[in-house]
Amino acid sequence: MKDSANSPNYTNEFSQIENMMKKVLLTLGLLLATTVMADEQPKADKEVIAEFKQYCTELAQEEGTDGKDLKVFMLECVNEELKSEGYQLMTTLV
Repeated sequence: MKDSANSPNYTNEFSQIENMMKKVLLTLGLLLATTVMADEQPKADKEVIAEFKQYCTELAQEEGTDGKDLKVFMLECVNEELKSEGYQLMTTLV
């Protein structure tokens, strides 16, 4: 009678499971690292946001919004400025 633990099929299946688990752990690690890095960025204060909103308003008036709704354009523009300065991005503008 063969020992099933030493058969080639058993070893191959074990390697596949082991590789899959490594990929899962790597993915989870990357997600966790990304989440931690996102939390490390400071939130911009109201004055900084007001400056970026003013800049984006002037930009929209002078160069247009590329066919985008003004609210969408403003949020994207402000977020671009926040990102370039290392601040957390916003989901809505107030």
